[in-house]
Amino acid sequence: MTRLLSATAPSVRTFSTIAIACLVLTGPAFAQDPAQVQRWFESGRFQQVAAAASPEAPPEVRYLAGQSLLKQNAPAQAAEVFAGLATLPESNPWRFIGRAAELLVQNQFDDALANARQAVALNGDLTEAHYELGLVHFWRSEWAEAAQAFTRAAALNPRFAYAHYYGGLAQSKAGRPDLMATEFEAFLRTAPEAPERAEVTQVMRSIRGR
Repeated sequence: MTRLLSATAPSVRTFSTIAIACLVLTGPAFAQDPAQVQRWFESGRFQQVAAAASPEAPPEVRYLAGQSLLKQNAPAQAAEVFAGLATLPESNPWRFIGRAAELLVQNQFDDALANARQAVALNGDLTEAHYELGLVHFWRSEWAEAAQAFTRAAALNPRFAYAHYYGGLAQSKAGRPDLMATEFEAFLRTAPEAPERAEVTQVMRSIRGR
C-alpha cells in the first residue's frame, strides 16, 4: 500500500510566545461563535482560533484554541488553555475534557484516559468528549479504540472534520484501509481548506486509482 500520511498527530509550526500573547490580547475582537471558530480551525486559521480564546469564551472555542496552539508548536500555552477548562465544576464534562487534554500534552497518558472516560460518562452525546477520548487512545497507540471514539464523535457531529481525519489515520493503523478511505472522503468533503487536504487527496488517489 502506498505510504500513508507522515503526520500521525497534529502538524506543528513554530509560533513565538510574543505572537501568542498579542493574539490573546486581541481575542475579543474576534467572533466567539463555536461553529465559526470550528470553520477557522478546519481551514488552518490557527492563529485566528487562538485569538478567539478568552476566559469568557464558550468551552468549545477554548478547546479548539488549545488544539490550535498545539498545531503551532506551543504546548505550554495550549496546556494553560486546557487547564482553564479544567477549573469548571465537576458536574461539567468540559472540566474532564480540558484535564485530559492538559495531561495528554504532559504525556500522562493513563490519567488522561481516565479523565477522557469521565467526560464521556458525564455526557455521552458531547462530540468533543469522544474526540478527546480518541486522541488519548491514539497517542496510546490503541488504534481500534481510537477509531471507535472518533467514529462516535463524527456520528454525533458529521461536520467535525478532524474526527474523520484522525478516524482515518486510526483505521489505517488498525488495518482497515477500507474504513480509512471512508473517513478520509468525509474529511475532504467537510474540510475543503484543511492544511492536510493535499496529503489526504494524494493518499485517496493512490488507493482509489484516481
